[in-house]
Amino acid sequence: QVQLVESGGGLVQTGDSLRLSCAVSGRTASSYVMGWFRQAPGKEREFVAGVTKIGYKKYADSVKGRFTISRDNAMNMVYLQMNTLKPEDTAVYYCAAEDERNPYRIITGADEYDYWGQGTQVTVSA
Repeated sequence: QVQLVESGGGLVQTGDSLRLSCAVSGRTASSYVMGWFRQAPGKEREFVAGVTKIGYKKYADSVKGRFTISRDNAMNMVYLQMNTLKPEDTAVYYCAAEDERNPYRIITGADEYDYWGQGTQVTVSA
């Protein structure tokens, strides 16, 4: 069993930056494909970014060029650096983990992840 705890959310202005962190415990982070998702009020949870066990990365088109996902397996941490934030980035952000055997596959479907954090709120004011 793995536990995920997100941190780093907050209230910022348009154009600001935030770095979200996801602490992984229970098993080593290197065992999992990791993803960041977000959910705005009244909307479905959507894929933001993902990173495979060997570091392959994928981003949603809406965040490409602004957000960067990274992982520090030695520290059991996953990060989401968010730059040039926009009001439409406002959402609860969730960290997710899945024990995917294919080291090249990035999972973008929320229903394929077994492990989730509790979420951290990001609010971007206009």
